[in-house]
Amino acid sequence: MNRTVVRGAAACVGILVASALAGCSPAAGGGSDEPLDWKLTTTTAVPSGDIDSFTFASYAEPYSLDYAYAFDYADNSVLANVCESLLRLNPDFSLSPGLAESFAHPTPDTWVYTIRQGVTFHDGTSLTAADVVASMNRHLDPAVGSFWYSVYQNVASIDQTGDDEVTVTMTGADSQFNLGMGGSAGVIESAATLAEKGADYGNSTGGVNCTGPFAFSRWESGESITLTRYDGYWDKSLAAHSAEVKFVFMNDATARINALKSGSVDGSWMLPMESVSTLEASGRGDVLFGLNTAVGSLVVSDLEGPLGDVRVRKALMLAMDRDGILQAAYRGVGEPSDVLTTESVWQDASDAGRAAAFDDVTHYAKDVEEAKRLIAEAGAEGAELTYVTAPISNDFSVISQATVAAAQSIGLKVTVETVTPNAYTALFSDPSAREGVDLFYTSWYLSSPDPLEMYSVLRTGDFSNYGDWSNPEFDALVNEAVAVDDPAARSELTAKAQQIANEELPWLPLYQAPVSLYLGERITGVQPSVAFLYYPWAATIGAR
Repeated sequence: MNRTVVRGAAACVGILVASALAGCSPAAGGGSDEPLDWKLTTTTAVPSGDIDSFTFASYAEPYSLDYAYAFDYADNSVLANVCESLLRLNPDFSLSPGLAESFAHPTPDTWVYTIRQGVTFHDGTSLTAADVVASMNRHLDPAVGSFWYSVYQNVASIDQTGDDEVTVTMTGADSQFNLGMGGSAGVIESAATLAEKGADYGNSTGGVNCTGPFAFSRWESGESITLTRYDGYWDKSLAAHSAEVKFVFMNDATARINALKSGSVDGSWMLPMESVSTLEASGRGDVLFGLNTAVGSLVVSDLEGPLGDVRVRKALMLAMDRDGILQAAYRGVGEPSDVLTTESVWQDASDAGRAAAFDDVTHYAKDVEEAKRLIAEAGAEGAELTYVTAPISNDFSVISQATVAAAQSIGLKVTVETVTPNAYTALFSDPSAREGVDLFYTSWYLSSPDPLEMYSVLRTGDFSNYGDWSNPEFDALVNEAVAVDDPAARSELTAKAQQIANEELPWLPLYQAPVSLYLGERITGVQPSVAFLYYPWAATIGAR
């Protein structure tokens, strides 16, 4: 399979160089190349009743269901229905109380959470403040190596300060900590289960024991994960309409789409866009588009190589045909982006902050001649880059082809290496997987309703700063913004950080597009939104 993908890419590059990306659209699931007529949907019809079960397809098997390692679409789309956080991230990307019925911020460096009563884990034991302390402290344990440590990097201590109260003391003011409690960083697990399962916690053998509307039932490695409705769930407004939901892992995009068309699988998030027309034509379900916080970007993962020179990064950006990418990869759904955040996470920004963030930035319209000039100035003619991709969906293929075409057009050479979807996920968590890799693609979403989250991960030394980019002025701005509670005032500092990232290009922003969803003819009730990574969306699905 990998060799086939590489050959397909090489054949298409010629088309790209000669004409346009729109002429190079792989055909998983079939469909035309015409731009799609699309609109954002905020909700679907409420269910007419309960159902026994439904099935959803995932493009990859989760790496883990341990919340400390749940860091990608495949992991979080499952975990969101099983485990809950102190706060709840809603489909409109607002935060509301979750397992903490309230929180207080009595001093700049303390957050106090009042733990909800009457909540039970799936084994029937009650949620306590001690469970909260144990769950949160795992992020501080070097032996755990939490992928969400950056949220906790300013935490001095986590203590039970009352029967139902937990106090988090920071080393300094940190507005982002509480905002992060609606995602995996705020997930609470049974302390007894953590101790009992040990190294098996969160894997296919140990599973998880949380408080969500569905309980973990079984994980058949390489095949599926099955969840069952938890009848003791505390929030009756989100009691599951289905007795069971099964997630099936389907790496092959064509097989995934055929399963949706036939009705053997009821739904899927993140559709290969080239399949939309054929799915709609099948008449067996609906294709929907919802709010997203993700920006499709190229991660520069080696600044010791040719891309360490900002002139080379800018040249590659100027050479990219981003309109063509959007058409070929997403059938025109979305728009090119020069920055790494979407306006959907700037809802609480001041007008000045929003204008600085999106208007007062460099706009990288395609300019191959200027790109060539920068390459010559940098002395980078003939420099070689390694780009890693995976056969996940059409956008991965199109963007790798477009990157090769852009690089070749300005005198750079790119070697494309194709790995499995599971190996691709490792690029985001395992430094050894990135050795020798200059570039890879990401659709990077935010897990909190604040654009500063994006720029926090690009500070010097952060876990997700994959290229080890470092800019002291940027770090100082982000650190100053982190200490500001007022979102409007914070946005103006964040905007300055966005301007620096826009000039320095530690990652190359390409486009933003809505999240996509398919619901088959049997089911309804879900609100299309990227919050499906943290909100218990499967509980809302029932019979049409």
